[in-house]
Amino acid sequence: MPDPFKAYDIRGLYPQELNESLAYQIGNATAQVLKLTGKRYTVGRDMRVSGPTLKQAFIKGLVDAGVIVIDIGMVSTPTVTFSMHHLDTAGGAMITASHNPAGYGGVKITGPGFKPVGGGSGMEEIETIARSAVIVKAPGGRVEETVTIDAYATFLAKLWAPKRPMKIVVDGGNGIIGTLFQHLLPKLPNLTLIPLYFDPDGRFPNHEANPLKNENLKDLVAKVKAEKADFGAGFDGDGDRCALVDELGGIITCDLTTALLAQYFLAKEPGATVAYDLRSSKVVPEFIRGLGGIPVETRVGHSYIKQTMKEHHAILAGELSGHYYFRDFFGADSGLYAFLLLGNIISGSNSLAGLIKPLTKYFHTGEINFKVADAAKVFAKAKALTGGTIEELDGITVRYADWWFNLRASNTEPVVRLNLEADTAALRDAKLAEITALITG
Repeated sequence: MPDPFKAYDIRGLYPQELNESLAYQIGNATAQVLKLTGKRYTVGRDMRVSGPTLKQAFIKGLVDAGVIVIDIGMVSTPTVTFSMHHLDTAGGAMITASHNPAGYGGVKITGPGFKPVGGGSGMEEIETIARSAVIVKAPGGRVEETVTIDAYATFLAKLWAPKRPMKIVVDGGNGIIGTLFQHLLPKLPNLTLIPLYFDPDGRFPNHEANPLKNENLKDLVAKVKAEKADFGAGFDGDGDRCALVDELGGIITCDLTTALLAQYFLAKEPGATVAYDLRSSKVVPEFIRGLGGIPVETRVGHSYIKQTMKEHHAILAGELSGHYYFRDFFGADSGLYAFLLLGNIISGSNSLAGLIKPLTKYFHTGEINFKVADAAKVFAKAKALTGGTIEELDGITVRYADWWFNLRASNTEPVVRLNLEADTAALRDAKLAEITALITG
């Protein structure tokens, strides 16, 4: 059975891989590893069907270990991030499986000092203690309930400053974002919002809450065109990711959105550092350099990106998966923070399609997954290729003058993930055929 303990969070099928009993043990183990006894700790959940009971069990594990849990209810992952700072707690946890299908449950854990817990930063220790059911009990644990969603909306609303009235379609995917907009929308002047699937429903009756899959954006594309909207935005289940559709219905890859945000931030802070994940188009670092900024490549995954941002004091980081991280948002990611700034950026032009056009210089495959029997063998073959430069920041990246590719192994399944880009469509297609043959043997 697959292991729910991943490199960046805990995520598994409910109840086969993650159930209330394990959630209790994870809560208790979290208290032990992060030394939370006697401290205050924020906990929230998304709208998944498994959320209420998993949250209850996780909280009980913390309380039994003497933790004062601040339960902030049904919120987005970025609301938990905001609340940890707003309430000054020793970190926080979100009960969510993010963009995964309805059958999944999960936990994202952050420790004192707002440090994300992942592989190499506490996850292995939490897993060991939880799996062996080593339970500690301490007095003083209790639950306090508080509402922070309106304070978060007030914080976000200060970002909104469009240059003209905006008409935007938002697809909430029956995730948590519709609940957030109930609090935020009254605070946003000059916005006509056209909502799609705003009812939080963890069964995801309309489509998967994953805006990275183009099939999940079909309704958004159609609505943007029908309403003649300025643009459309699709969110994931727990509200930390955002993907854009332009006024013509064109789906914009999230690395190009990173470039738009970089332009905005570099105008405010010339010479600043912007981080981007290594799957991004090479237009991203070129564009950042052209604006006088310093581009820094980073590994994939929120714990690595937050660390890179901290080390380089980056103003912004963008991930191909639609996560955007902001220095002014505690070095963390927020789909709504990105959405509001992008609204401001797009309001300064007549056309999002026009803003993106100069960035569509190269030809990217997007991320393609291949099932393989032996990932190590595939990597060895890639490393044996000649004529390119080889980097091993995250998997293997091989760069040539007019094309490059990156291969990464999945943490959770026998899969390698390929991203490939070339200077022409014909070269991309030819090289994709070559690398596909290398992978599939």
